[in-house]
Amino acid sequence: MPIRKSPNNIFVKLLLGFWLCSSLIIALIGLLPLLQQNHDQSALPPHLERLLSKFAQRIIESPQVMQPERMKRFSRFKESNGRPVRIYLVDENANVLNTHKPSRALRRFMLLADEAGKPIKHQFRDELLFGPYEFQVEGKPYALYGRLPEHHPRPWFFFFIDNKLLTLSIAIVLSGLLCGLLAWHLGKPLRSLKSSADALANGDLSSRVDTATAKRNDEIGQLAQAFNGMADSVEDMVNSQQRLISDISHELRTPLTRLKLSLALSRKKGQDTQETERIEYEADQLEQMIAELLELSRVKLNANESKHQLELAEALSQVLDDADFEAQQQNKLLHIDIDESIQLPIYPRPLTRAVENLLRNAIRYATSQVTIQTSISAQQLKLEIIDDGPGIPDAADLEAIFKPFYRPQSARDRESGGWGLGLAIAEAAISAHQGKIEADNCQPHGLKVTITLPLQ
Repeated sequence: MPIRKSPNNIFVKLLLGFWLCSSLIIALIGLLPLLQQNHDQSALPPHLERLLSKFAQRIIESPQVMQPERMKRFSRFKESNGRPVRIYLVDENANVLNTHKPSRALRRFMLLADEAGKPIKHQFRDELLFGPYEFQVEGKPYALYGRLPEHHPRPWFFFFIDNKLLTLSIAIVLSGLLCGLLAWHLGKPLRSLKSSADALANGDLSSRVDTATAKRNDEIGQLAQAFNGMADSVEDMVNSQQRLISDISHELRTPLTRLKLSLALSRKKGQDTQETERIEYEADQLEQMIAELLELSRVKLNANESKHQLELAEALSQVLDDADFEAQQQNKLLHIDIDESIQLPIYPRPLTRAVENLLRNAIRYATSQVTIQTSISAQQLKLEIIDDGPGIPDAADLEAIFKPFYRPQSARDRESGGWGLGLAIAEAAISAHQGKIEADNCQPHGLKVTITLPLQ
């Protein structure tokens, strides 16, 4: 499958994402002092300028009001709307003439106005200061500042300026949210890809990455397309292999049938010898092996099967009856502890064949008894088959016994060990149910095979 090339790649996304995130945070933090500066240097409104001009004109016309005992009374009056106004007279040395203790707010505002180089107004927490209005009296320069005791809400950005630690914390949280959003945008398709890879690894050959991820114009989309192409190839190879085994097994039956027919004709002609008996025995063995190969292929291909919601005890009833009869014939005891209320979706034929193979294997090697029991936990069914036989001494064999044609060292003879296909069929059937099968040795002896199946 061709992979399209595009400049919309992960490197660009990461670069732009983190660059934009950091730039946005820096811009927001850097904008606060600029907003404060613009607020501190707001132009003096005309009506306040007229108020200062009116007061300055009265001082120019009547210089005697600058005497200390009159200045205190003269600097306080009310506007036409009834708001009290306080006027401060400042000389060329920045001394406030009509008060002995100028407030810190006034001193601060005088510095702001001096830095601005023009008349401004500034809203403090509970007062509005404005000025200066410059004029001369008898050749000496003076300036007027005004104060209105008004409680106006301060602009929102002053909250962040006054609370620097909180502002820093908000910036860190905002940066984390933006980076988290970017990480989620990049992580979501990766999680989808991982889920599909896990499903494929667990035997679900039909698992593919979703279309939305595969259509992305970046490396993740290219990876998803490559994964889907790989999954298609793997599914085709596995299915082709299973079909090949099935086809070969079918083809082998034709010459095998002819061989057995020839043996039957030879016996009719009185040619029944030890050699012909041996040939017939080997032919029977070959026929059984071919039947098991066909069963293994059928289970892995899951041909013509669909899941059904069935009671486990009912689905296994015939298998359990046959196993109980076989155990009695060998003077062994089969304990059955299966809750009849358990229901789950199953492929009836593969599951019953898996349990049948496991029970026969347990009965064959058990000393005196075999137990099959069930339990439910975390929306999963656990089915255990336990025997009191010798177990499997080599720990490495516990995982390998479910591979086709693998037999533990203790079961190498064909009479007791078969061809190593029974447990492989069981493992393939359980995998088709998205379940797990594993074997463990019991103490002091015996073997426990555990099947775990989802209940939904």
